[in-house]
Amino acid sequence: MDKIVTIENKKDEKFLRRKAVDFDFEKFSKKEINELIRKMRVAMRKANGIGLAANQVGLDFRVFVAEVPASDNKMKFYAIFNPKIEKAAGEKISYEEGCLSVPKTYGNVERLERAVLAGYDKNGKSLKIKAWGLLARVFQHEVDHLNGMLFVDKAKNIHSIEKSETLNPKQSQK
Repeated sequence: MDKIVTIENKKDEKFLRRKAVDFDFEKFSKKEINELIRKMRVAMRKANGIGLAANQVGLDFRVFVAEVPASDNKMKFYAIFNPKIEKAAGEKISYEEGCLSVPKTYGNVERLERAVLAGYDKNGKSLKIKAWGLLARVFQHEVDHLNGMLFVDKAKNIHSIEKSETLNPKQSQK
């Protein structure tokens, strides 16, 4: 799980474009599930991401993790199993997205501003989350991943940024 699966390898791209299978809680112990979440969270943070689907780390089941600022500006972490967007509504908002599996590539993606996500927590308990703004966008992006779709399939004005063009972390703190 140390390496993010990217479209740079055709075999990996084919894997990313397959719909992931449902996560079967019966096949994993609580310890294994907690370890899976921990490893995915570490991989997401190491790659400076705000969301990561299981297929992005080579696992063929429907799980994603995400970490975004909450209304109190503290970071809120999510680990969602077998997620489905039950409803998406509101205005279509175009916003620039990137993806850990499509390195150095960005584009404007239109997504609905609100979403209701249904799924399960790490204990197999069903949950429903009403989301808006960035969180709704992240949920839609990650569920797309698990359905075999990449943001570049929906994006307009796609452009690449070479390493020399990216901000140095020290520069961005000025």
